[in-house]
Amino acid sequence: MNARVAVAGQIARDLVLLVDEVPDGGRSVAARLRREMLGGKGANQAVSLAQLGADPALLAVTGDDSVADQLLAQAARDGIDVSAVVRRRETVTGLILELLDGRGHWRYVEHLPDAVLLTEADVRAHADVLTAADAVLVQLQQPPTATLTAARLAREAGRLVVLDGVPTDDGHRAALFAAADVLRADDHETELLTGVTAGDPERVRAVATDLLAAGPGLLVLGLGGAGNLAVWRDPRWGEGHLLVPLTAEHVVDTTGAGDALVAALTVALLRGDPPPAAVRYAVAAAGATVGHPGGRPALDRAALTA
Repeated sequence: MNARVAVAGQIARDLVLLVDEVPDGGRSVAARLRREMLGGKGANQAVSLAQLGADPALLAVTGDDSVADQLLAQAARDGIDVSAVVRRRETVTGLILELLDGRGHWRYVEHLPDAVLLTEADVRAHADVLTAADAVLVQLQQPPTATLTAARLAREAGRLVVLDGVPTDDGHRAALFAAADVLRADDHETELLTGVTAGDPERVRAVATDLLAAGPGLLVLGLGGAGNLAVWRDPRWGEGHLLVPLTAEHVVDTTGAGDALVAALTVALLRGDPPPAAVRYAVAAAGATVGHPGGRPALDRAALTA
């Protein structure tokens, strides 16, 4: 039976416009490509999980509009269990507009009002989805009361808890760390978490080693062009560290690469891969996502190698 993985995060309509250059104020420019698709970090991770052979369930919030109908239908076609997606009344579904220029630089304009973010009540109402999973991915871009509730429910049920992002330093960080098995941070989040620039891997590693004492057994930290640093200390995995360089794919758009990484890391850990193999597999999945515009993954499980 495939591993069941629950994702607590964002679902939104993604609109991607590819332009040669982003125009200055008062100017217009023609888009060379337009893509509209199921998006948001939660949905992107769930799609990645399904493509990698897992059985994903999504805990997220949409509005009660026709856009939500379309997104949920697509998610179901992608093999995602959407029974825990909350449809908020009198709410419009979230929208993420990506302007992508010819050099691979993106700019986001997001309409993600509070009504399409998870609440603690949403999480508790669907606790069974979290506790029935083998692993739970929790996106820390959601409100902290909701993310902490999701992480604690999963932890108490003995599930693998993977945090994506950096806990806000508002009194929830220590509790979130204590509930986590794995934490993944992108380049910017790594600097926020460690206080160290991504260009100094040794200093990042020193700080990361100290952070392991707070709860997570494995940290995977983005270091920009240097790659991804994994640091781990846990009875399941032993102790060590590894810097995995980025893959050599031509980069069109980095949107969604981190989501593919988190999904692949989770799948690899659930199948018993040790951290070095799991992180290499995860970085390969991220590399397989950067060659096309937009964050929707297109992972070929048979072709994906670490």
